[in-house]
Amino acid sequence: MDSYMDYTSPTVQFTYDLRDNVLFQKDAQNSINELSIQQLNTLANVSLLDIRLSTANVVEPHYHQNATELVYCISGAVTVSLINPFTLELRHFPITPGQVANVPQGWWHYLVATMDNTHLLTIFNAPTPEFILGSDILRLTPSNILAHTYCLNENKIQEALAPIKKPVIIGPPNDCKQQPPRKPGIHVRLADTSPHPQVAPQRGYAHTNGYPGFSFNPYQE
Repeated sequence: MDSYMDYTSPTVQFTYDLRDNVLFQKDAQNSINELSIQQLNTLANVSLLDIRLSTANVVEPHYHQNATELVYCISGAVTVSLINPFTLELRHFPITPGQVANVPQGWWHYLVATMDNTHLLTIFNAPTPEFILGSDILRLTPSNILAHTYCLNENKIQEALAPIKKPVIIGPPNDCKQQPPRKPGIHVRLADTSPHPQVAPQRGYAHTNGYPGFSFNPYQE
């Protein structure tokens, strides 16, 4: 695409401030800024998202139909989870500053922050990253189709999905009424299918979220 760029034109762009293009902001600690060819016309076939997350916040399950995604951790810690469509395995890849995880084009995946002040760059091999969100699939597929296809109770599906009225992007929503277990001694212990060891608790995996005895672990099957 850049082969057709007139680099002598007064409209040619070489710099951009990502803070000027907020894709989504949940709150002061959880936001996504986007940079694509729409903002910087010399980018050609590359784009990126600048993501900030606090503990236990999730970039919701989704896939990119037009690009591979390379996740680079700048600060904090995050677990990149994906489904391998060839092996039908759910894999979890915890990364910390300086480490990357790669999500091939079209693969279902999600990102869970396991430390506060997590800062990520996700880089795409496309001029603009396109995506299909899990929240859109759930809220736009008719409940009777879900019930009939998977032999489920339609009323229960409607009740469960009723709160999803718009794209979530970074979850859980601020108005979420669910609370983690409050009973002391309860821990969420879930299996990691990644060959990499889990990050030690002092790096954020045992964040209590203010609930004594509750440990958040992103490795949820």
